[in-house]
Amino acid sequence: MAKTAELKTKVNDASVTEFLNSVADEQKRKDSFEILKIMKQITKEQPKMWGSSIIGFGSYHYKGASGREGDWLQIGFSPRKQNITLYIIPGFERYQELMKKLGKYSTGKSCLYVKRLSDVNVDVLKDLITEYVKVMKKQS
Repeated sequence: MAKTAELKTKVNDASVTEFLNSVADEQKRKDSFEILKIMKQITKEQPKMWGSSIIGFGSYHYKGASGREGDWLQIGFSPRKQNITLYIIPGFERYQELMKKLGKYSTGKSCLYVKRLSDVNVDVLKDLITEYVKVMKKQS
């Protein structure tokens, strides 16, 4: 019987503040602290490090079509080299109206990529996060 690979990115006790303070780019660091504040206010959860570079809020248990299951963050972000990546797990289909008003960004399947916070409408971003968190809380 084949053993399923264990998820490498797990919640841990590393310091979120220390991690964000280590972000070299000053603007990305400031933007990350602002996103941290926004997500903390909306989720009412304490941020946790997931792996070495993702900050997550809350968690949920998933079971994929392949039978693989595990725990993953409800919402989170990571200040990557190219962009700040926000993890919006179910994707963006249901948020089309908000996405039209968001500003300058790109997306992957469940990632929202923002170069800097000033590129997007922060109020719309807050609305997007709020709507998304409502959906995820219903699922968990």
